[in-house]
Amino acid sequence: INMSLKDKLVSSFLAFELDADINSSIHEIRSKSIKDFEKIGFPDRKHEDWKYTPIKKVLNEDLKIFSKRRHLLDFDKVKDFFISGIESYKIVFIDGMYDPFWSETTHDGVDICILSAILNKEKYSKLLDKYFNKLTNKSDSFSLLNTSFSKEGAYVHVPKNIELAKPIEIVHINTGSDNSLMLQPRNLIIVEKSSKVEIIESHYSIEKNGALTNSLTEIFVEENAFLDYYKVQNDNTSNSLIDNTCIHQEKNSEASCHTFSFGNNITRNNLSFYQNGKGINSILNGVTILNEKQLTDHHTLVHHANPSCTSHQDYKGIFIGDSVGVFNGQVIVDKIAQQINAFQQNNNIIIGDKAAVNTKPQLEIFADDVKCSHGCTIGQLDKSALFYLQTRGIPKKEAKALLTYAFANNVLESVKIKPLKTKIKKIIAGKLGVNLGFEL
Repeated sequence: INMSLKDKLVSSFLAFELDADINSSIHEIRSKSIKDFEKIGFPDRKHEDWKYTPIKKVLNEDLKIFSKRRHLLDFDKVKDFFISGIESYKIVFIDGMYDPFWSETTHDGVDICILSAILNKEKYSKLLDKYFNKLTNKSDSFSLLNTSFSKEGAYVHVPKNIELAKPIEIVHINTGSDNSLMLQPRNLIIVEKSSKVEIIESHYSIEKNGALTNSLTEIFVEENAFLDYYKVQNDNTSNSLIDNTCIHQEKNSEASCHTFSFGNNITRNNLSFYQNGKGINSILNGVTILNEKQLTDHHTLVHHANPSCTSHQDYKGIFIGDSVGVFNGQVIVDKIAQQINAFQQNNNIIIGDKAAVNTKPQLEIFADDVKCSHGCTIGQLDKSALFYLQTRGIPKKEAKALLTYAFANNVLESVKIKPLKTKIKKIIAGKLGVNLGFEL
């Protein structure tokens, strides 16, 4: 199956390049990436990084590489995918194609638009040479594949000394009109010196159709800049998501990425932070709630390459039914990176007899003046606390939900956008099958 799909992708590349413009400034990058992908192919469970993720299950030889149809959606179907109660810039993709009707972009002092708008313009060639494909893992099959077919996605460029007054929403909607569709969104985000931006990226679907989304995001956070990034992954259980996000930070910058994984058949999140300078703070938070036979795999990397920096990772997982969780947290501290404070925590609750968790902290420390800590737990709900709530008249189902919510609450409290926090709480309540006023 893997070879058949691989050959199909390779043979589809030429048609894609002709349509995307073979004279594009990134043509050579695309061409090299597809050749490297052809050599590597897809990973399998013999690869150490993929041993707990059965990716073969979602590599369907019948996957459609392109969607040529534009699907129009009415307001009632789209409104729930936005964050209500806030004004925001919006970049909306429906079945992988940009939808200007639902989007609100701008070039007024900042660039908030689509990637395809800059790929073939001469004035952006130097910028692409500096930033495009500089952070991607050149040995990762899915990153190579995304680079080969990169065309559509979000482009955000915030010049120096600008604080955006409203957040940016990047919304991916899969209508289900095309069965077994493969989507490859590519985002490029640049936050220049002393600027500040909040971004919410979300994935939703309307119908079940077995789609596979292979997403890649490169983010550059320059000196004294601030980035607050949120990922809401709430697709349906017939679809799967591979998400590679790479964040490069310069001195005295702060970048946070909060990942909320609730949907999909299989979700793989590769989140990498690269620190380049002193005084950098990197924050990685996550909440995962799964049921049925869902699987979510978080692979994180924080590379401390300079002294006097910090990183903080806190991932909570709740696994119900036959669901499976994977967490692999890697921290690298170079020899010159003294006075580093790196914290990593992964806590998991299993509800039921069939759920499973595989967790692996991975610290590689070559400096001697550092403070690095890690911890992981796998357990069940506190029976005494559950009994206590029931003695106070709370039904067992609601009592379990309360304890589960409390378990994840410290990560939820890190969400700075209140309407987004409300939306996430509603999703959690729905996932737990209760209505306890979590939206309050």
